[in-house]
Amino acid sequence: MRRSEPVLPGVWRDDTRYPQVTHIEQVARNAGVSGEWPGWTPPHLVERLADRGITRPWSHQAEAADLARSGRDVIIATGTASGKSLAFLIPAVDAVDAGGTVLYLSPTKALAQDQLRWVSGLELPGLRAAVYDGDTSMEERSWVREHGNYVLTNPDMLHHGILPRHGAWSRFLRRLRYVVIDEAHRYRGVFGSHVAQILRRLRRVCARYRSRPVFVLASATSGSPEESATRLTGVPVTAVSRDGSPRPGMSVALVEPELTDLTGEHGAPIRRTAPSQAAEMLADLVRDGVRTLVFVRSRQGAEVIALTTQRLLSERGDHALAGKVAAYRGGYLASDRRKLEEALRSGEILGLASTNALELGVDISGLDAVLIAGWPGTLASLWQQAGRAGRRGEDSLAVFIARDDPLDTYLAHHPEAIFGRSVEATVLDPENPHILGPHLCAAAQELPLTKDDFPLFGETTEERLDDLVGRRLLRKRPRGWFWTSNERASDLADIRGSGGPPVQIVDTESGQLLGEIDEPAAHGTVHPGAVYLHQGSTYLVDDLDLDEGVALVHGADPPYGTWARDTTEITVRSVLGEQEWPGGARVYFGEVQVVRQVVGFLKRDVRTGSVLGEQPLDLPERTLDTRAVWWTLPAEGEARLRGEDVGLLGAAHAAEHAAIGLLPLLATCDRWDIGGVSTSMHGDTGKLTVFVYDGYEGGAGFAERGYAAAREWLSATRAAIADCECEQGCPSCIQSPKCGTGNEPLNKAGALRLLDEVLTGHED
Repeated sequence: MRRSEPVLPGVWRDDTRYPQVTHIEQVARNAGVSGEWPGWTPPHLVERLADRGITRPWSHQAEAADLARSGRDVIIATGTASGKSLAFLIPAVDAVDAGGTVLYLSPTKALAQDQLRWVSGLELPGLRAAVYDGDTSMEERSWVREHGNYVLTNPDMLHHGILPRHGAWSRFLRRLRYVVIDEAHRYRGVFGSHVAQILRRLRRVCARYRSRPVFVLASATSGSPEESATRLTGVPVTAVSRDGSPRPGMSVALVEPELTDLTGEHGAPIRRTAPSQAAEMLADLVRDGVRTLVFVRSRQGAEVIALTTQRLLSERGDHALAGKVAAYRGGYLASDRRKLEEALRSGEILGLASTNALELGVDISGLDAVLIAGWPGTLASLWQQAGRAGRRGEDSLAVFIARDDPLDTYLAHHPEAIFGRSVEATVLDPENPHILGPHLCAAAQELPLTKDDFPLFGETTEERLDDLVGRRLLRKRPRGWFWTSNERASDLADIRGSGGPPVQIVDTESGQLLGEIDEPAAHGTVHPGAVYLHQGSTYLVDDLDLDEGVALVHGADPPYGTWARDTTEITVRSVLGEQEWPGGARVYFGEVQVVRQVVGFLKRDVRTGSVLGEQPLDLPERTLDTRAVWWTLPAEGEARLRGEDVGLLGAAHAAEHAAIGLLPLLATCDRWDIGGVSTSMHGDTGKLTVFVYDGYEGGAGFAERGYAAAREWLSATRAAIADCECEQGCPSCIQSPKCGTGNEPLNKAGALRLLDEVLTGHED
């Protein structure tokens, strides 16, 4: 374990207490750089801020405010708690004072509500701030349209509620001076691509009312922020990324839980879970009086960590401290969440386990430590979560606890992939035909489309319009392209990328709706005979009706779990890019068609993991037209592997799993956003081929990012496999939680040799 200055609380000063710590990095304290209020800053805003102890802006706040006021579109890409809200509030108040309006967009309702509290709390004369979202009553909506001059909403409401009814918003849009896009790094992948088109539609409607609002984006520190913001908005954006705010010192520890004596699939060793490790560490920190927040990926995980920590403290006799630990997640009443937030701020609660609901939008101060149980998806999110600690200006602790996953394993052993590295560039593809088409329909319903709109929506606009006319969704007339239906065109676009209407899960015994699941995921999760878990209870699936969108279940307690098995076939449609590497390997990027079908499921003993039987299923095929990155070996490379008795299919399959696990290191995606296929001889290439594809119609930009950084990506993949101390392969390196063939066959040693051949053409 490497460490620099150990500024750590309690047990963390003892190297022997946590042998699982692989690295500790000390992030230096920064005093900050003050600026001056721009000369045009409204005096009453300066007075209100002074009442709250803010007497001068930080340098980046003043710089961003000046750029926006001058008419420049700007993105503020600085750290957590750096005061980005003030940077866009200064020009916003100036605009409202001059009779203008401001539209604020956030990815979540909670963030908009917190911003409303912050702005309203300043009690600025003439500023009428109001939230306009799905929870706003009809009476309130009318008031907001007529009187609001600082309107806070989300992309969903802009898409479905404001743009289709822009005539009712004409007074607001005619005076619109600024569009604030908060937490802009959240707009990535399919969701980000949809939002990019919504913003283009907004620009078009504003032009109809002769307004040209300035875009002001706020983002966590990100790679190439001006490029990402320009792609999102469609206008050139200037970045302010030099953070002038003060930063407390922080110790950041990397932890890899130890392997246990238990074994799982095919005898693979099982590592202690990240939530279990987090609960033990949280108990120790709470005993030390360290105010700590734990981030975990699932709602159930938050509950488990809180309960486990309470039990550990009670077993040690610390019953009073056990009462100072709680969980926080979506699904709680808003009043309950506010109570938990205040209890954490006041010290009444010392340990809180949360989903990423607390990553943004909630002002939590006074924290000493943050534990992050499992990679949060992006480096930007990691620093966003870690930045929740140290908000009193004192040194803090952040701990990343690796899950049983190739990427987590890699990061635990490669601190250089976290520290001193620029965070990811946001990946999005606004011209994805499956995204562009529905938004052209929505735009045509808002205002007939003309050739003047082609530059706004992109180079493929005319091609997409011809397709939409052919499908009778649009009608071409001399004055342009018109929407043909009385239905809402905005309903064609599923902007959150859920894949269509969800399947509802209903308990037949009580008639209760247990929950919902995306239709694509339903095939493998709630198929007939599946064991389904919900809030600690177990159910058996009786029927899955995809036409009606319902899965019927009943309560049961079977001694087995179920694992869906599926088949996947992939066909190359076109090659859009090709690289040849020195060793002869070739890497491609292009369009593919993926055909998947769940064909059966395994029953596994819940205690031993042994297979009790297999049952066939007859579910429909699902076809996905998307984009992929794939690589092949030259004939001599394959011959070398065969000469060493390397099982090519097992090697390729293992390399595929690990590569899928590592792609999120370079692209802002999750392993569940992508899929893969590997074969010792593919019909379209005639060679051993490994494919990794985007799991969304038309692609989402993830495979393209993998192609652009292929050598770095595959080098990291090889390192992740080699770093894992297991012998034959485990979930930390080559086993996948979503493998349709039950992780068969897999060859860890073969995967290393295969990747050597791909990267160098010979064994190192």
